[in-house]
Formats: sequence, C-alpha cells, structure tokens
Amino acid sequence: MTKKPSQVVGNAGLFYVCYKLSMLGWNVMPTSRNARGIDVMCFSMDGTRMLSVQVKSLSKKNPVSIGVDLKNIMADYWIIVNDLDSGNPQSYIMLPKEVKALAHRGEKEGRISYWLQPKQYSE
Repeated sequence: MTKKPSQVVGNAGLFYVCYKLSMLGWNVMPTSRNARGIDVMCFSMDGTRMLSVQVKSLSKKNPVSIGVDLKNIMADYWIIVNDLDSGNPQSYIMLPKEVKALAHRGEKEGRISYWLQPKQYSE
C-alpha cells in the first residue's frame, strides 16, 4: 500500500473518532486542523456535559509522538487510532495522567522528546 501523507492519516483518524463518538450519542465538533491542543469538542445530547479529545492518528502500530514537554498534554481524553492503512483501525482511549505516566523520554542530538510506545498504549 502506498504511504499516505501524514495530513491524510491525521484527517482519517480524526474523522474516524468523530464518527465513533457521534454513534455513541455525542454531538461532535472537530477544531481547526493543525492547531495545537484539542482536536475534538464533544457535547452530550442535552448539553449538560462537555468533553475535549486529543486524537493521535497512525497508519501502523507505531510509537506516538507526545512532543517536547509533558506540560503541553491537554484534553480530557487522548484517543490513539492506529492501523489506519489496514482498513481495520484500532482505538485506544487514555487519560492525560496515563499518557504522562507512560511517556518514554528520548534524547537525540541534545533534543528531548516524549513518546508512547505501542506496548504502553495498547495494554
């Protein structure tokens, strides 16, 4: 299968999550693309509950980039969608505190970054 651009993979994961949340009864609104932070705002049908979601989309079961600072983790939930290329995507839902606790710190050429390994987000 031809490798898809990261923007296409990101959009596929975002709209997959929006579809699934809608089918669970949430009113779902994606935010502006390529903006930092929250990707989806969700409201209950009666408008009394609101959730924010950060979506991470992967074509395969790869590590998830968290960024350079764990303080930037936001949203009520993180949803990681992988295996998008397979046509049978898998979703994993995590709380921000779980993401922070499981984050792997990497350092390359003096630059620090944080990652979630597949084993950490899929268990």
